[in-house]
Amino acid sequence: MILEYKGIDVFYTDQGMGDAVILLHGFLENNTMWHDLTSQISIKNRVICIDLLGHGKSGCIGYIHTMEDMAEAVIAVIGHLEIKKYAIVGHSMGGYVALAIVEKYMNSVSRLCLMNSSALNDSDEKQVNRDRAIAAVKQNHRIFVKLAITNLFADINRVKLEMEINSVKDEALRMPLQGIIAALEGMKIRKNRTFLLKSSEFKKMMIIGRKDPVLEYDTLIEQTKNTNTEIVEFPDGHMSHIENKKELTYKIMQFIEK
Repeated sequence: MILEYKGIDVFYTDQGMGDAVILLHGFLENNTMWHDLTSQISIKNRVICIDLLGHGKSGCIGYIHTMEDMAEAVIAVIGHLEIKKYAIVGHSMGGYVALAIVEKYMNSVSRLCLMNSSALNDSDEKQVNRDRAIAAVKQNHRIFVKLAITNLFADINRVKLEMEINSVKDEALRMPLQGIIAALEGMKIRKNRTFLLKSSEFKKMMIIGRKDPVLEYDTLIEQTKNTNTEIVEFPDGHMSHIENKKELTYKIMQFIEK
């Protein structure tokens, strides 16, 4: 389905009935990443999957898409659907967007799952790496996309899951150059929102891949100290919905239902 927002299309899917669950994909992904999970949790829940700005079938509104920009587009869809209370599951960049929503609309959120994601801002080193990524995209975005996606998986899975990895690459290569760069620029300047893990009282869960090549295990654990955040660890990389599909589905179903 399409919502017209600030002169562009924002694409979303809406399945099932019951308590609302908002699923937010990560960088270079789109709503299709949630297909298998949605088929399970929409049995008892209303599941909304939204293509974030510049991703999937959603357009671009600028050359920098901040996490707040993306959050407001999500809120526009939620408001259009007249949903008052909802759980959010955010994968990677989708987790950053989820936290921007929590900061501004905390009373509307019933629970939050950060999946292969972090509440921290980019360090100085990571900001430099974002700039390098932007330069690489401008030089040859196809090479960048293929390398970036391969590098999200644990080494041990890069051959075993070659077919699935190629499918993710095919989806990502449909993205406009502007969408890729605008997301990188937005992630680079995102806020540190670790305080929200402490100040929010609703249920929270953080899903961590022990071999995640992108996120440091110790910094993720540190963020959850003195919070009511449940930690779920899987043995693989940054793409738990592919690398640990069955276990992830079970944990998220358990989280939103109990």
